Amino acid sequence: MKPHHHFLIGGAGGASAVADIGLLILRLLAGLTMAFAHGINKIPPSEGFIGSVDALGFPLPVLFAWSAGLAEFVGGLCLAIGLLTRPASLFLAVTMAVAFFLRHAGDPFGDKEKALLFGGIALLYALIGAGRFSVDALLRSRVTKRTANRYIR
Repeated sequence: MKPHHHFLIGGAGGASAVADIGLLILRLLAGLTMAFAHGINKIPPSEGFIGSVDALGFPLPVLFAWSAGLAEFVGGLCLAIGLLTRPASLFLAVTMAVAFFLRHAGDPFGDKEKALLFGGIALLYALIGAGRFSVDALLRSRVTKRTANRYIR
């Protein structure tokens, strides 16, 4: 598999089918919660959300507000189905790091722990991939078969 394929649809996943079922359950819960409890409310970004992004000092606050909303909504959906899991999770992890370290920096831990938990889950999937029960795994098997067929001919 080419290096960019490995980043886009690769990853070792779990060590067994049972581990990959666990990854699937966590992906579904975290991804759907991120998309529908957090991300969907930021598409399109409200003036208040854009203002809070601006207050953090980001240039082009409208662009960064859209980026955060899309990372949460589209990234959450991609995580849930296991499509482009590693890059989607990387965007989610960065977005959650901004939420934890900047947006909620002065808040009590209880107010920012969700960003830490979602960020940790996203980082996990960015590192290991979606596992065998995912769209990525289907795409990976097609790419592998296509590559193998080139060498057989």
